[in-house]
Amino acid sequence: MRRRENIAEVYAQKSRGYKLLKRGFDLVFSAGALVLVTPVMLACAIAIVLEDGRPVIYVAPRKGKDGKPFSMYKFRSMKRGSEELQNILASAVGDGTHPHTQGPAFKAKNDPRMTRVGRFIRKYFIDELPQLVNVIKGDMSLVGPRAIQQTREYTAYEAQRLVVQPGLSCYWQTSGNMRMPWEEWLELDLDYIEGMSIATDLSILAKTLGVVVRGEGAY
Repeated sequence: MRRRENIAEVYAQKSRGYKLLKRGFDLVFSAGALVLVTPVMLACAIAIVLEDGRPVIYVAPRKGKDGKPFSMYKFRSMKRGSEELQNILASAVGDGTHPHTQGPAFKAKNDPRMTRVGRFIRKYFIDELPQLVNVIKGDMSLVGPRAIQQTREYTAYEAQRLVVQPGLSCYWQTSGNMRMPWEEWLELDLDYIEGMSIATDLSILAKTLGVVVRGEGAY
């Protein structure tokens, strides 16, 4: 597997016109999508309150472009007070060699903190719809490396995935293999940055729609 050490230079060479076009596409698409999915979001909010009360939105701290921290919005899929169990679960899955973690990304299958509504909305990516607001704010893009919940700091090589805004969807999310090793996931992110284009974004978004329809969301 080839290693790339110049991803920041590659992105810097992308034209200003392309970057403006990508931002414009993000704004128009996200605003339109928010209007279309408002009934789904309202139904989701009601279901969350009925099962486990408030809050409806979970504000997740994440690293954005160039490592700048931002608050990422998600529909709450975990039980209230679940943050207290985070360290216990992180210890249980170990140092990144566990099959349900990938490198610095924390993931746990059959997470006991998840609600019944939470399992459903994750399966169909409904929990991520509030991130359309993050896209409009400029914290995120529709397509880009996923903003992960980290269990450790990035190495210098891994941090290259932060030279662009994180995305709602990415190659990893449409790969059909969400348990792939972190090293492969990282290389897919770097592949995206090297070859990013409006055509690439449209292709990934089209594949994402297929994943959503099939219910192949994150666990």
